Amino acid sequence: MDRASILGELDARVPLTVVMETTSTNDDARIAAEGGAPHGATFIADAQTSGRGRGEHHWHSPPGCNVYLSMVLRPSLDPAVMAPLTLAVGVAVARVVDAHLAAPRARIKWPNDIWIDGRKVAGVLLEATTRAGALPLVVAGVGMNVLLRTFPAELAESATSLAIAGGVTLERERIAAELVASLLDACARFQREGFGGIYPELSARDGLRGRRVRVGSIEGIADGIDDRGRLVIVDEGGARHPLWSGEVYTIAR
Repeated sequence: MDRASILGELDARVPLTVVMETTSTNDDARIAAEGGAPHGATFIADAQTSGRGRGEHHWHSPPGCNVYLSMVLRPSLDPAVMAPLTLAVGVAVARVVDAHLAAPRARIKWPNDIWIDGRKVAGVLLEATTRAGALPLVVAGVGMNVLLRTFPAELAESATSLAIAGGVTLERERIAAELVASLLDACARFQREGFGGIYPELSARDGLRGRRVRVGSIEGIADGIDDRGRLVIVDEGGARHPLWSGEVYTIAR
């Protein structure tokens, strides 16, 4: 990944660090943020040795083929309204995915995965710190499979890449620059308009609606994302379960 090429694709100047390898770009961004790195400071690596997804998941991060990026966000928001920011970032990433497909088909698997045709092409990991009397500090991490064509056995049935999906103009530096711009725009829009500003597009991109899913002990049909950002599951008895968080498993029937 070439820093000068990424900066050349950006209209706005952002503090940008690009390295060949790191443990995790989210760790790099968090350490920098705690040291005072400003809003928009971005960290990109060609490879990660300990890339993270949600929970205990590891993000497959080989060199030379994908984009691994983390950005420091300092939104002027009350922490009480921060939860749906993950979904706003997901929409921002989905837009970049669609920009490199012949026909738009990126969908969001609530709360933080981006799908193409039911397979994961990108993931979002937001890690927030809130302190009394201070604005929230958020590190937004994005991993996007761009050129990768083979995956470890445990991912072979669930993952995809832009290249596998028939993507076009797959220059990683250009995609990284588009992600930087899209994330900055998403944060600014979320500050101006709140969750309502992205809700229509989020609903249109909902990849779970109508699928049978399980989250913890709750199983049923996903009935969309409500206007607070919660996944709604309707169980066999017709009861509705709005969920703030949890890992979603899709069930084939």
